[in-house]
Amino acid sequence: MIKIKLNVLGLSNSQSQSGAYALVFEEENKKRRLPIIVGAFEAQSIALQLEGFKTPRPLTHDLFYNFANHVKVKLIEVLIHKLEEGVFHSLMIFDTGKEKMKIDARTSDAVALALRFKCPIFTYEEILERAGIFVDIDKESQKAKAKTKAKTKVKNDYKNYRADELQEMLDEAIKNEDYEKASLINVEMKKRKK
Repeated sequence: MIKIKLNVLGLSNSQSQSGAYALVFEEENKKRRLPIIVGAFEAQSIALQLEGFKTPRPLTHDLFYNFANHVKVKLIEVLIHKLEEGVFHSLMIFDTGKEKMKIDARTSDAVALALRFKCPIFTYEEILERAGIFVDIDKESQKAKAKTKAKTKVKNDYKNYRADELQEMLDEAIKNEDYEKASLINVEMKKRKK
């Protein structure tokens, strides 16, 4: 079977399932996208890692990552290897230094860990043929530009606050576990430190 490398493109609200999110992968040569529905907790964990945001206490995926590093086990690859009745199945391939281990995992958990370990994510051509979506690159780049403008507008909402106000809002967002808001505030604070 032919393996194809995937890159995480991003997350969006699921149109088909309330309270769920679509984790969107992009084929490395950018012809096709692969959307996978994930739960809110996993989406949050993935989003925090994509944004580079550190929580005050480790979340479950961070805990697993810290433990694996402590015992010197490294996640070297994630393989989305099966699509059965609309459910994607993944394997996490670990290297213990003595052997390679394959462990079955939910795709959302495997991806959250792959981002932390900075390891590649693959799937098979057969899965992309069945569930992948071809995209018109020109239309997508226009949409991406529009999203970037909208995102920039949201980020700029924090420009008018003093540093102490930003810190207070950041603390409140973390306390309320509103990590998306916390991430935006954190980006503004980092900009000011440069």
